[in-house]
Amino acid sequence: MDQHETALEIAPQGRDGGSQVLARQSHGNEEKKKKMGALECQCFPSRNGNGNATGGWRFSGLLLANQGLATLAFFGVGVNLVLFLTRVLSQDNANAANSVSKWTGTVYLCSLIGAFLSDSYWGRYLTCAIFQVILVLGLLLLSLSSWLFLIKPDGCGDRVTLCTPVSTAGLRIFYSAIYLVAFGYGGHQPTLATFGADQFDETHPKEKSSKGLFFSYFYFALNVGSLFSNTILVYFEDTGKWTFGFLVSAGSAVLALVIFLGGSSGYRYVKPFGNPLPRIAQVFVAAFRKWDVIVPENGHGLYEVEGSQSAIKGSRKILHSNELVFLDKAATVIESDMKVHNPDPWRLCTVTQVEEAKCVLKMMPIWLCTIIYSVIFTQMASLFVEQGDIMNRKIGKFEIPAASMSIFDIFSVLIFTELYRHFIVPIAGRLTGNPKGLTELRRMGIGLLIGMTAMIAAGITEIARLKGVTPDEKASSLSIFWQSPQYILIGASEIFMYVGQLEFFNGQAPDGIKSFGSSLCMASISLGNYVSSILVNMVMEITARGGNPGWIPENLNAGRMDRFFFLIAGLTAVDFVIYVFCARWYKSINVDNNEEVINGEEIQKN
Repeated sequence: MDQHETALEIAPQGRDGGSQVLARQSHGNEEKKKKMGALECQCFPSRNGNGNATGGWRFSGLLLANQGLATLAFFGVGVNLVLFLTRVLSQDNANAANSVSKWTGTVYLCSLIGAFLSDSYWGRYLTCAIFQVILVLGLLLLSLSSWLFLIKPDGCGDRVTLCTPVSTAGLRIFYSAIYLVAFGYGGHQPTLATFGADQFDETHPKEKSSKGLFFSYFYFALNVGSLFSNTILVYFEDTGKWTFGFLVSAGSAVLALVIFLGGSSGYRYVKPFGNPLPRIAQVFVAAFRKWDVIVPENGHGLYEVEGSQSAIKGSRKILHSNELVFLDKAATVIESDMKVHNPDPWRLCTVTQVEEAKCVLKMMPIWLCTIIYSVIFTQMASLFVEQGDIMNRKIGKFEIPAASMSIFDIFSVLIFTELYRHFIVPIAGRLTGNPKGLTELRRMGIGLLIGMTAMIAAGITEIARLKGVTPDEKASSLSIFWQSPQYILIGASEIFMYVGQLEFFNGQAPDGIKSFGSSLCMASISLGNYVSSILVNMVMEITARGGNPGWIPENLNAGRMDRFFFLIAGLTAVDFVIYVFCARWYKSINVDNNEEVINGEEIQKN
């Protein structure tokens, strides 16, 4: 009897699509679960050890306050970093834009590290606490380096007073500090979003609705926090009070940490599920070993453990899907699997384990299509600021800091958050029959289109700015308020794209990798910054040949930055076409909610 025949003959079909014999043998087998990297998990206890209610809006509200203050601290550094590099460290425009893109990319790349530690070993609470401590240390070190080494003489970097060259030691401390900030904020962000979602039990309809609303308020809190950074702090930094701005950021981060720790007794906790990497690797190895095995039709007879919980203890079972069927070979039972009492997970995986791997693969095309949007988003912290810095920034005798124009983005987010909830959702709900209004995938597609129009608006503004340039004058006569449409459009697009991403990736990620799902949104921003940096380098390499100044030279009045914005708009149009194809192909995760996997008796004490 060959393997093809064995797989078809000995795999009986059951409710879970599993081999009943092997399911009985493996039920309760702790050794196998350890091999699969599963740790005991405890989800959504509604009361703590003192009998007091936990979770809900009361304690998620503390997390929203934490988000706002931590964001204030982060953007107190990030929003004006490009001007700090040009004015204090004397970098040219292209290098400063690239430095900011790389730094911002590192911020959000660190989100993957935080998500991995949260899902695998530390849990959400401990991960959030540790990375916030790192953020505080980075901000304190930045304040110290600015005071002792960088701002010499006092008040320099204000467009008038030049700073003295910085020592090598000062530069090393500065870069160590800002990358500590990047590491701390990056690891904290996605874990906090998932921890906040944990405060709502999605098995209860009312709390499930609140969970979706939480992500909107989470992004709302982010923008409220950045509002102070982009107005008050930016003004002080723009006038040379850099150290003061960094100290305020550090104080905000300390307050955020205190508020977070203050809710420790009332949070709902989810223990880590174990390292997902071996689980996913086992699926590919097992599928490769059975490359010539025929998968049972419609997934009937595939291996799954019995009982209410999956082999990943605490995680709900995931029902079989008909996509990426080649991975189903890993859960196909063959004759050799029947001969062992304890199935080797590197040879035979459960349906849930296979579907976990499928979910990761299915989300990747959608995620890749969001990167170009992050290229658009990162322009606000780099080229938009450099563009605004050489426009007419005066209102009477008051000069508007170029970075403060992002206030239009913030107000746009705040306004469109309410417009979306109170007008767009009801109207779209009536038209589509979906109580959520628009699906997450549709919202992300709309965000891409609005982001593309923002780049077109930025290009038009740059054309008008160049027309307002007079000889021997660095700044154009064109008012900086011409930038407001591009900021407003990006703000509107964020509500559709980034909030949609948070809901989509968190909702579609299996229970064992929820923080990873949230981190994909941040990782998209990371790669968007790196892609932006690569684009700037490529464009300058090509356009600065033959003695030409290039599109983004040191003197922007001699360049054609508008063409760079139009290039991004064109790339976004191509990306949108690909995104539509990927979104139509995508099939949602199908979790088995009929089985009770939440045990209210097992409460993780803090």
